[in-house]
Amino acid sequence: MVKPGICETECKENATMGRIGYRPFWVLSISIVIRAVHQVGAAVYLSSFLLDEIAGPPAVYLLIVSLSGVALLITEWMRHRQIYREVSGLSTLIKLILLGAAYHHYMPEVATILTAFMVSSIGAHVPKSIRHRLLF
Repeated sequence: MVKPGICETECKENATMGRIGYRPFWVLSISIVIRAVHQVGAAVYLSSFLLDEIAGPPAVYLLIVSLSGVALLITEWMRHRQIYREVSGLSTLIKLILLGAAYHHYMPEVATILTAFMVSSIGAHVPKSIRHRLLF
């Protein structure tokens, strides 16, 4: 008979995780604030596509979401040096490709941007053992 939770333990032990680097506590603290700012900018950006009352994405919020996104990627890279090989890095890349495709009108804007936000949300909230697992 298999004990409950044995698969979880074995899966975690067999998973190859990315290299972990040093990140000072103050950088972690600042990254929490940056993440909150990023979410506000992203929410306004998304709502500009979903709501007819907003004519287009406000340039100020586009700047906020872009700069905070770069800052978040840098703070995450300090801790997870192989982020480009991890699930979290892949979800970020997919999100950027989808946003670029919507911006250049290669795909329908509303559906593509909503999909990008879903990918981003899922990629950010899966358990750490999955989010930082090496893909290649």
